[in-house]
Amino acid sequence: MRKLTLFVSAAALFITPPAGAKASPDAASLQSTVEKLVSFGTRHTLSSPDHPTRGIGAARRWAADEFKSVSKGCGGCLTVENIERVFSGPRAPDGVNVVNVLAVQMGKRGWDHVIIVAGHIDSRVTDPMNFTDDAPGANDDGSGTALVMEAARVLAGEEMEATIVYALLSGEEQGLWGGTLLAEIAKKRGWKVSAMLNNDIVGNSVGTDGRVVADRVRVFSEGIRASEDIDAMMARRGSGGEDDGPSRALMRAAERAAERNDDLRLEVFGVRRPDRFRRGGDHLPALELGFPAVRFTVGVENYVGQHQDLRSEDGLEYGDTVDKMDFDYLTRVTALNIATIRELGAAPAAPDSASLGGAVSSDTIVNWQAVEGAAGYKVYWRRSDQRDWEDSRMVSADQTSLKLEGVIVDDYFAGVAAVSASGAESIVTFAGLPPRE
Repeated sequence: MRKLTLFVSAAALFITPPAGAKASPDAASLQSTVEKLVSFGTRHTLSSPDHPTRGIGAARRWAADEFKSVSKGCGGCLTVENIERVFSGPRAPDGVNVVNVLAVQMGKRGWDHVIIVAGHIDSRVTDPMNFTDDAPGANDDGSGTALVMEAARVLAGEEMEATIVYALLSGEEQGLWGGTLLAEIAKKRGWKVSAMLNNDIVGNSVGTDGRVVADRVRVFSEGIRASEDIDAMMARRGSGGEDDGPSRALMRAAERAAERNDDLRLEVFGVRRPDRFRRGGDHLPALELGFPAVRFTVGVENYVGQHQDLRSEDGLEYGDTVDKMDFDYLTRVTALNIATIRELGAAPAAPDSASLGGAVSSDTIVNWQAVEGAAGYKVYWRRSDQRDWEDSRMVSADQTSLKLEGVIVDDYFAGVAAVSASGAESIVTFAGLPPRE
């Protein structure tokens, strides 16, 4: 068994920002968190749940204590809980108790408007069954775990319309079990999930071939919804809405957040796939249950730093270690997540549905369902050969319909976002075929 020795830095100091200023993520804090996670040796889901300093159990307990410490500092604004279930499969034939650590920051809309930010705390080496050797998991997914914990530190105490769930998931490497557990708990408890931001491998900027991509983050989103039945799929086909499902709208919200925060120096590369080619992550179970969900991943991956035994071969250092990470880059991806959460969290929930009218006429009629707490609505439209919204119009909170004169419905797509009094916008609900009578 090869042991990894690593210096664990002291916890970063948090300085209270000036009155009226918004807190921001700190690179030293993120690095300290990743180094602490690596210090547990392995976080393999089948490693010890009980050992005081090594394994998945020690890592989860430490993370829960960190959430509790943050909560104490904001007067109890976070509720920390574990959710758990025994799963079994080819990578855990004898079964394993999968435990997710959640910290919940209640918003004004309670469980009717929920934003989840997630990363998986477990790690692995080359053999997915090897739970004894060191599996540092610095980037996969210590980076996502650190991002979630830093987001909690930054956002704790801020008033939101939405409830924010900070989720550290286990069992990702065994079969997306932590994501499955979280999605099923959300459905069972009746959460109305407005967005899930899954962060997995978000901390490096140098790829396997040496290329450097430090100004871009990929955001993966599904088009046709995994949760749709054949009738819903045919309705979307008839509307031309293949590029406008809720998860695609969530991807666009992240793009908007990046554009509005150009100091982040970060482009959102919106990848029109649910995940990387023939690979998956913990947002996929959420998609299967109909929740809007996307995956954030670095602009270029370093494959010798993923799922590898610690070793040197032909001049290459294999293994997911801290030295391969870029903490300035991770800080900016964290800031983008926080900006997206702040925007969507300050906005009302998106309209449940929207539809079009105006067949065989020179106008388009957009209809939508009213949203509780909306101060107004923003109606978007674009030519049907364009990917991004081109025009928009604000309307009052008492309106649920708008005629776009001279906009021929055959040639345009439309959608509606709910808007708060401060101007924060929900994701856009695509206007499809009207309900059958």
